[in-house]
Amino acid sequence: METNNKLKKSFVVLNDKGLHTRPATELVKCAQVYKSQIFLIYQGLNVNAKSLLGILMLAATRGAKIEIEAEGSDAEEAITAIISLARNKFNIRY
Repeated sequence: METNNKLKKSFVVLNDKGLHTRPATELVKCAQVYKSQIFLIYQGLNVNAKSLLGILMLAATRGAKIEIEAEGSDAEEAITAIISLARNKFNIRY
């Protein structure tokens, strides 16, 4: 029997321009590696982390605290990877 972990953590957007197209694209690429369902929750909006349009709909600015909720066999790895990506400003350098 496969265990489905449901985990919740959060990260803060460090990018000067917020979570716009380029960092959002990096986040989607990261999320798509995992089998788990991954959602981002911000200001009452709950979007699929594997959906670029969903992430852009959050309109998260610098300093926004975004919750990550993941459910599935690799939920913990997925959340750890996304938090690490957020700490690295989604690999975006201006």
